Amino acid sequence: MTDLRKTVERFWAAAQDRDWDAFAETVTEDVVYTLPQTRERISGRERYVRFNREYPGDWRLRVERIVAEPGQVVTWIHFTVGLEEMYGISFFTGTDRIESITDFWPEPYEPPAGREHLVERY
Repeated sequence: MTDLRKTVERFWAAAQDRDWDAFAETVTEDVVYTLPQTRERISGRERYVRFNREYPGDWRLRVERIVAEPGQVVTWIHFTVGLEEMYGISFFTGTDRIESITDFWPEPYEPPAGREHLVERY
């Protein structure tokens, strides 16, 4: 297990517990958080922690999967806010602390017609 993987596990646990001091300790002072789908970027620990602390609603998360190698980790999370469910994919880089995070929050959609004979819906 890489050091970064352990850090990312602590990151998600602290987020779920709303332990913002522990959460802040998992990222570098100059962490960069990027959301390509909305073309937003947050630079710096203080702003990034505040962004998460102020996220609206009674949200909950569950880590579905972690893939790690030295210097980079990818997580797939299940995120709920009330009755709304979302899945997020996050890419982390760093060493013992997280230096950058890139988040993707794909929206679910109905599949195109014509492939029903090849797929199983779940």
